[in-house]
Order: sequence, then structure tokens, then C-alpha cells
Amino acid sequence: MKGFVLGLRKAKNEDSIALVLTSKDIRTYYRFFGARHSILQLGNLIDFEVEGEGSSYLPRLRSLSHLGFPWLFDKNRLLLWHNFIKKFEPHLKDATELDSFYFDLLLNAAKKWDKQNPKRIVCESYIALLVYEGRLYPEENCFICEHRIEDDIALMQAFKPAHPSCIYSSALPTKKVLDFFESKKTVFLDDHEVEYLFEIVMKGL
Repeated sequence: MKGFVLGLRKAKNEDSIALVLTSKDIRTYYRFFGARHSILQLGNLIDFEVEGEGSSYLPRLRSLSHLGFPWLFDKNRLLLWHNFIKKFEPHLKDATELDSFYFDLLLNAAKKWDKQNPKRIVCESYIALLVYEGRLYPEENCFICEHRIEDDIALMQAFKPAHPSCIYSSALPTKKVLDFFESKKTVFLDDHEVEYLFEIVMKGL
């Protein structure tokens, strides 16, 4: 079984408790001496077996191997990956069974992480997530006052549109944002515009 490590916390001695997202669910597992194993790290894609399923105790991870990516030795890219993947634990905390969307989203992002600007990948991944969850608001009316937004648009969490004056925020060109909502691609956005979108994603999914 393959999964991304979304969260880790210490248990007694050197044991660990890991939250792992697979293509079919998100589960909590116990790992004896997990603190000793460099494989069991936040954000890693692991291949593993499970034992103790169905018992009164947490199922246990065993036979771990790490499915690595070439960018793991790039500290800046690794830090951005950790910041991105940490957003999924609170977002999926009440989920149990899932379809493969979230696993595939992270896998596709990880495969591109060394080939493109990671912040652009985060923004494109996030808008795909909003569309999947039915939370994208591709409208030209302000989420706060409900009046039409003209040339400049500000964005709240979940990319909800607003007048800059309604949320006391800096702004982006409305047309470029709405084009991004339509295309789901950042190719026509400048780096400072991508940075603006990225900071919104970092507030939470």
C-alpha cells in the first residue's frame, strides 16, 4: 500500500503515530521505534504493510520503504512541500474513506515539484481542489457586499472574491484572476501574483 505521511506525533519511548493518506482512505497508524526511521517523515510517500487491522489497538505500520523524488535534497523545495502538505491534515481531519482525488493531487504535484515553480503548482492544485469540492466562486460579485467587482479584485480564503476595500487587502487585476479560475493555470500570472495566491492557500484549505 502507498500513502503520503500527512502528520506525525510522538508516542511513548521512540514510537510514533502517523496519519497516512492513501488512494482510498486516511488512517492513523502506530509505528514502533518510528522516531528512529528516517523514512517516516512528514510529506514522504511510503510503501507499507499493515498489521493488527481490526484489533482494539491502532493498526501498525511495517515493512516501510520510501518512494523518493529528486527534489527532496533541495531545502527550499522541501520546505514548500512541507508547508503545503501540512494543510491537508486539518482539512481532512473528519474524513475516513476517500476516493483517489487527494492522493492523486499530491502525487501529481510531487512529480512536477522539481520541474516547475512549486508555488505555481500549489495554486493550480488548490483551484483543482476547490472545483472538486464545489467551493470555487468564479463570480464577479463581492462575497462581502455582493456588489459587482470592477477592475481590481481581492481574494479571501478559498479564493472567495471581494472588493479590496471590503477586506482591507491588496488586489490583483480582476480579468487575470477570472481567467485563472477558468483555465486553472498560472501561466499568464506574474510571479508576484502567484505569490499573492500562494499566501492565501497557506492560510488553510
